[in-house]
Amino acid sequence: MLKELEYPFDARYLIKKKKSLKRQLLEQDVKYIDKKIAVLGGSTTHDIAMMLELFLLNFGIRVQIYESEYNRYWEDVMFDNPELTGFAPDIIYIHTTNRNIASYPKIGMSEEDVNALLENDLNRFRAMWEKIDSTYHCPVIQNNFEFPSYRILGNSDCSNISGRTNYINSLNAEFARYARQHKNFYIEDIQYLSASYGLDAWADPLYWHMYKYALSMEAIPTLSYSVACIIKSIYGKNKKAIALDLDNTLWGGIVGDDGPENLSIGQETSMGQVYSEFQEYIKEHKDIGVILTVDSKNDHENALAGLNHPDSSLHPDDFVVIKANWDPKSKNLADTAMELNLLPESFVFVDDNPAEREIIKAQLSGVAVPEIGNVENYIRVIDHAGYFEVTALSADDAKRNEMYRANVQRAALEASFADYGQYLDSLEMTGVIKSFEPVFLDRIAQLTNKSNQFNLTTKRYSRADIEEVAESDEYIDIYGKLIDKFGDNGVVSVVIGHINGEVLDMDLWIMSCRVLKRDMEYAMLDGLVRRAKSAGLKKINGYYYPTAKNNMVRDFYDRMGFTKVSEDSEGNTVWEFDLTKEYTDRNTHISVSE
Repeated sequence: MLKELEYPFDARYLIKKKKSLKRQLLEQDVKYIDKKIAVLGGSTTHDIAMMLELFLLNFGIRVQIYESEYNRYWEDVMFDNPELTGFAPDIIYIHTTNRNIASYPKIGMSEEDVNALLENDLNRFRAMWEKIDSTYHCPVIQNNFEFPSYRILGNSDCSNISGRTNYINSLNAEFARYARQHKNFYIEDIQYLSASYGLDAWADPLYWHMYKYALSMEAIPTLSYSVACIIKSIYGKNKKAIALDLDNTLWGGIVGDDGPENLSIGQETSMGQVYSEFQEYIKEHKDIGVILTVDSKNDHENALAGLNHPDSSLHPDDFVVIKANWDPKSKNLADTAMELNLLPESFVFVDDNPAEREIIKAQLSGVAVPEIGNVENYIRVIDHAGYFEVTALSADDAKRNEMYRANVQRAALEASFADYGQYLDSLEMTGVIKSFEPVFLDRIAQLTNKSNQFNLTTKRYSRADIEEVAESDEYIDIYGKLIDKFGDNGVVSVVIGHINGEVLDMDLWIMSCRVLKRDMEYAMLDGLVRRAKSAGLKKINGYYYPTAKNNMVRDFYDRMGFTKVSEDSEGNTVWEFDLTKEYTDRNTHISVSE
């Protein structure tokens, strides 16, 4: 990754250096995800597309981009432009702005006439979105609308039925309603982006009249970065955890020197209020599935005393792992990642000390290390960086911290057993292995994009892709849930195989690292073999494509009883499993229902 492309970035520098930055990114030794993005614009989109490509490369996604001709976004979709159809996009981004609203209400219009005008505009967009869904079966990212550049009615423009501001708010509310009702449809909120940036600077009319850009050149990187965050979230490139310093990060002062009673936290002082607001912001991340950890140079007892402060919003049980000691923070973070079966690059490291931030950058490649500045800016910097962009929320997300904490309990229990099999039996595990069900499609798509280590083919699936697999007779698809006495782990494994005559070609086999070595891989194999035999298949072909992250499953098919049939110079291997032979279930420790 290039630090120049990390938030906060210098927009003018990126615009000036975009070609050289692209060369640098492509020269890096990175295993990219390859995707095709169609940018359909109601204004000039050339620089938007170029900046989008840069940010996606920095997120590990290499893209081909199709651009519509100027203001032909609707026609490209509705009249089946053969160039767009042949491009077969993985995602379509529709860049429209308030410049593309055909008609605004006239002063004095009745509410009935304004509603008819609104419905006409909405129907035009809905027809386009539905055509995309039926023709391309891919996710759609749609801009909502920024506020108008003037208000002829002044402040009442937002409430008067004839006001442009009121009209735009109504359109945006209907766009949001559509997004809630359609899982593969995402809003890029340029109403918020432009307000945050400064509407007058964002919508500088010079750029429209000179170049037909609906926003200023300097605002383009902000727009493109926002779109890139949505796309990297769809394809599982979000961060998963936060590693937090304590002193002068979660509270003001040094708990070991000042004592917990003298820390700046709570409502008594202005600075205490700022730290409390930051703690509340961090705590909210648990609700979207972000794992919270502590990485602090402190005595453990002092760290707990600070977190148990009566005015602290964050308490010890909010954190899955607390590393408060005098070891290097880079070691603590690496150890935390190992304990949680995560890669260090899954973490965002938050520390007020610039020296500690530099050490993490130097020692742990891929860890996000925001330059958070003064405490008043902590929330803004972290939030605008989009590390945890939400494109789907599953029931498992809200329980993720509890799931990982339960894993720590499991590890402690394991240490008390001399016999590993007895340990597995003591967990009292039950599993559910079934074909894809609608209630779990969000989680299944999420898992296919988040799993990097236990992922044999590294394929990524959007929800639309998963729906297509679930509805087709050409696939065998199964998911696995695992429950034990410590709690419900949720959906932890997904297998997709494509039927080719009498052969099942494995497209995907993934599993959450939270349940490694607990017989779940064998339970999934048992379920897969049963379904393949029932379908009259004679053989399963398994494929392993090595990456920098999935070495742990290099010999997975060997352990599952497959026979290696080929290996190329890059380490890509092909394996076979003979379904004509008698098969005995491999799982012996999980009680499974199918």
